[in-house]
Amino acid sequence: MNRFEEIVRNIKGDMVYIQTHNFPDPDAIASAFGLSELLKYYRIKSSICYKGKIERFSTNGFINKLGIELIDLDTIDGMSENDEIILVDSQKGNSNIVDAPGNEIICIDHHPSFENCNTNDYRYADIRPEYGACSTIIAQYYLENNLKMDKRVATALIFGIKSDTMGLSRGVSQADVDVYQELFKICDMELISSLEHCSLKFDDLKAYANAINSIKIYDNISFANTGYNCPEALIASISDFMLDLVEIDFTVVYSIRDDGIKLSVRSIGEINAGIVTNDALSGIGGGGGHAEMAGGFVPLETGVSHREVSLMIDLIEERFLGAIGNNCKESAR
Repeated sequence: MNRFEEIVRNIKGDMVYIQTHNFPDPDAIASAFGLSELLKYYRIKSSICYKGKIERFSTNGFINKLGIELIDLDTIDGMSENDEIILVDSQKGNSNIVDAPGNEIICIDHHPSFENCNTNDYRYADIRPEYGACSTIIAQYYLENNLKMDKRVATALIFGIKSDTMGLSRGVSQADVDVYQELFKICDMELISSLEHCSLKFDDLKAYANAINSIKIYDNISFANTGYNCPEALIASISDFMLDLVEIDFTVVYSIRDDGIKLSVRSIGEINAGIVTNDALSGIGGGGGHAEMAGGFVPLETGVSHREVSLMIDLIEERFLGAIGNNCKESAR
């Protein structure tokens, strides 16, 4: 029995929810969409749900042009513990996904599992941290089962792969490359090109300016503040931008919000971003990810003072520097 057959076998009803991580990016959305279309072959209905906002202009364009339907979890009435949920591009217990009322029966993800993510919580889990994108896993389900993939699905999945691997240049595996070649034969590359060249709005430049003006550099490590309530996807883009600096091998970019501090972390050297982020935020928040890219969140109580926020940022930077030092020592052994 192949992996997708295992997934179908573990769905007991004729309808499931497919839940992405909060503030879903193109890879999460494409994975959920590809899986939703795939389940139709087995007469299983599905609804794609998420928490937060679709923040980036290009991501909204991607959704609208491909006609992908998503539902905000806050608008779903009557979800109960008997409703079945498949998690894609995230895992239960991560700081970037809300615990919905339903029962998370299956997990499909490409992120490493940390101590707060118990893979035994599911009926079945297909977690492949060596992959650069979750979209690759979904595409393989089609290819391995000889199921026809239409142009919309292929376009979504290849856009997801390109987005999460920076055009096959970051954290990419041979599987990502092989799947990309297959999808390329089917997808609408003209649409993808148009989305990639319309990814910034004028107001986004303010966040870049905030980050540039606030940057702190310690050897080859940088910290930068994008400003108040910056969209999650934009924080990640600025984190990628900071890593283009010749002097930087590891960067932490963050934004202060009403409920906490959101962080995006990138690495191009020997420092493992996922492990360092998980270690640095343990006890004060949560986070993790891949060796090259990670994210995290530190909650704050409502009404905390500017001084308390400033002290928390100092603590976060101190904990990251300590975790980096420990990671370097482990790597040297």
